[in-house]
Amino acid sequence: MNLRNLRIGTRLAVGFGVILTMLIVLLAADSFFSANNRRQMIAGLELSNTKSALAANMKSSLLEGGIALRNIGLQSDVGEIDKLKLISKTHRARFVEARDKLIASGVSEQEKTLIASINQLDAETEAPNKEAYKMILEFNSEEAVKVIATKIDPLQQKAVLEINKLVELQAKSAQDLAADTELRGKHLTMILFSICAVMLLIGAAFSVFMTRSITTPLRDALGIAQRVAAGELAFHEGANGSDEISELINALKEMNDNLHRIVSEVRVGTDAIATASGEISAGNSDLSSRTETQAGALEETASSMEEITATVKHNADNARQANTLVISASDFAVKGGREVGQVVHTMNSIKDSSRKIVDIISVIDGIAFQTNILALNAAVEAARAGEQGRGFAVVASEVRNLAQRSASAAKEIKTLIGDSVEKVDAGAKMVDAAGKTMEDIVSSVKHVADIMSEITAAGQEQSAGIEEVNRAITQMDEMTQQNAALVEQAAAAAESMEEQAAALARTVSAFKLEQNAGVARLVRPAKSIAASEMAKDDSSLIARAGRLMHIMKSDN
Repeated sequence: MNLRNLRIGTRLAVGFGVILTMLIVLLAADSFFSANNRRQMIAGLELSNTKSALAANMKSSLLEGGIALRNIGLQSDVGEIDKLKLISKTHRARFVEARDKLIASGVSEQEKTLIASINQLDAETEAPNKEAYKMILEFNSEEAVKVIATKIDPLQQKAVLEINKLVELQAKSAQDLAADTELRGKHLTMILFSICAVMLLIGAAFSVFMTRSITTPLRDALGIAQRVAAGELAFHEGANGSDEISELINALKEMNDNLHRIVSEVRVGTDAIATASGEISAGNSDLSSRTETQAGALEETASSMEEITATVKHNADNARQANTLVISASDFAVKGGREVGQVVHTMNSIKDSSRKIVDIISVIDGIAFQTNILALNAAVEAARAGEQGRGFAVVASEVRNLAQRSASAAKEIKTLIGDSVEKVDAGAKMVDAAGKTMEDIVSSVKHVADIMSEITAAGQEQSAGIEEVNRAITQMDEMTQQNAALVEQAAAAAESMEEQAAALARTVSAFKLEQNAGVARLVRPAKSIAASEMAKDDSSLIARAGRLMHIMKSDN
């Protein structure tokens, strides 16, 4: 299994998982063996305690039975004797029960020997017991006590000693069990320590293996980074695997390839810069001489244009003054024409008014004539009336006189008005002729004013054109001076570019590449571009100056 195909996190998880698994197995084994040892010790202690308790019951039952037997020997009452016999039988039964349980619990050889000795002594006491009971029933207490003291008690004492040995044997067995348990615990501890040591060795070996699977590729990646830092780019080593370190090594390889390509292009670029800087230096010398010649010609052109500008400005000022005078004369002529027109209008109004007056006088004359007729009619009627119409006749006579006088005055006024109308007609004709003459004068003055305005506008345009040409030439002069300064800067920049190209070549030479590595690129110097832009500006300004000179000629 290739660990390089596993991610670092997976490897670490597997490593820690193995170590944790071994630790869990170790703890489980320790718990199992310790619990087993503890169970064995508890079982042994319980058995020993049970045997000790049974032995103690045997001892107490034996002693209590002996006491009951001795008490029987001292009694003379049959009822008490029967009670004591029942107590003695009860203790005897307890003794037998405890002995049987002790044998049934499992006994060792020593325990079998002691139990056999106890049984032997118990069997030996059977005959003395019968003898003592017989004497007691015969109420021979002294002999019974003597039998008990001489035959039964010694046997019981021996049996008690054997039972004590049995109890001591159980105590010793418990001690041996505790010692054996402690020894087994020590052995178990040694075994567990041995297993732990083995697991530690396995874990250490596994850790070293896992660590080397990580540190070895890291050292490879560090070696690649150190080679790149030292400027060695002529290698293309990668890594096979899908873990993070393999990805890091492949990324470093890709970085090295990109640096290799960039350094190759930079080397080619430095060579191109060196070549271009030499060409720029050579071109700047030619450009400097042409710029100086152009500057001299522009200075002469600028001085000539200043003189032309002054002359054109003077002509434009004169044309402007003449235009002002013509405009004033035109204004006066227009004003006179308007006044003559007003006079013509006034004369026509007077003529119309005269005609209206003649018409009114004709009406008055007609009214006077009719009034005269009415007065005649009134006088005739008054005459017919006689004395009653005399007063009315007088009034009619006065009215007739007034009508006659009105008719006479109307005739005189009509005659005067007619004469005035004739004179007004003659004046109106003369005013009409004068108005037409003023209209001709105004039209001529306006035409002259228009011509002078055109002359003035042409002069102003010519002056503005000359000024623009002058400004263009001044700008050309300034641009030429700037070109000259720029040529000097370009020369200095070309020298600086050569030095920088050399320094860059020395810097890039620290990187070690294969032979003939890189891609060439053409580099156009920034100063050369700026010079070409300035030349375009000069050409544009010269073209504008030519167009303005052509306009001036066409205006003239």
